[in-house]
Amino acid sequence: MTIDTDKLEFGLDTFGDVAFNDDGSKMTYRQSLQNILKEGRLADKLGIDVFALGEHHREEYSISSPEIMLSALASTTKNIKLSTAVTVLSSDDPVRVYERFATLDGISNGRAQIMLGRGSFTESFPLFGYDLADYNELFEEKIALFNELITKDKVTWSGQKTQSLANQTVYPRIEQHQLPVFVGIGGTPESVLRTAKYDYNMMIAIISGEAIRFEQYIELYKNATKEYGAKVRQIGVHSHGIITETDQEAYDIGWKYIKQSMDKVGLDRGWPQMTKSRYDFEVGQGAYYVGSIETVAQKIAQTISELDISRFDLVYGTGGQTESTRIKTIELYATKVIPRVKEILESEDDE
Repeated sequence: MTIDTDKLEFGLDTFGDVAFNDDGSKMTYRQSLQNILKEGRLADKLGIDVFALGEHHREEYSISSPEIMLSALASTTKNIKLSTAVTVLSSDDPVRVYERFATLDGISNGRAQIMLGRGSFTESFPLFGYDLADYNELFEEKIALFNELITKDKVTWSGQKTQSLANQTVYPRIEQHQLPVFVGIGGTPESVLRTAKYDYNMMIAIISGEAIRFEQYIELYKNATKEYGAKVRQIGVHSHGIITETDQEAYDIGWKYIKQSMDKVGLDRGWPQMTKSRYDFEVGQGAYYVGSIETVAQKIAQTISELDISRFDLVYGTGGQTESTRIKTIELYATKVIPRVKEILESEDDE
């Protein structure tokens, strides 16, 4: 298999984890948001392809309105694509989502993207008055309405869990309907089939286990696009990572911060606390891209090659890592790891 490295894209994702200061205190939300804007500008300056922000409504995260953050970045960056990771469509209004992204697309001069998700975190449902019992039905209806808005100038729609529309045009318009839409996939076949049905791009969130186990979902997506008469769009993966000069330094940071984050999430979901053996597995063979430049580059190259994907997003700053750690990861990812990944893949093609 030959991989065209010129067509590969590399992104940075953050959920807006509120960082710890060097003295162990927590940043304020204002400081956190200002630093994320700084990180986005740095990513643009260093040539990262995509900067993606997650939507959360929890104490440990500072980004509840990613589109506002992306709009701020739109006026202070030049080339980087600006995306969510994800927009929780189930607890939002598809019409308002369309309007916000049409606005972002105009401000950024066509650099906006959207990643839709059902919500792996569910705190937004009661917060905005939705019943978790309708979890699946809400997403099914809302993505269908959003697809009407994104593909048609005038929409007629009869909703059960959404509003009804009669020959309605929503403004501002996205020029030529050219807003790249991704669906965030956590590992359910139904989500994969839905992505293919609507002719959308697919982003696989791999937060545990070996990447190769998701090969079956990529094959399902490709086969489903044929059945639906759609195209195979961009397929990407996003996973947590930390990059430093040495494997040991990155390992120690991850054990402190990634473990802390996963244990906190696990309290809500009934997961056991992360053990050292589990962490070692994820760093070695699993979903954590934690280590030195060469270690992380080799692992990313392996994932791209095994899954035949064209985009890889590194989730940085997990668990509230200090600002210096976050900046180091961004700088090494952009200037060292990405060039090395391409070099590895190109050398494999020559063999």
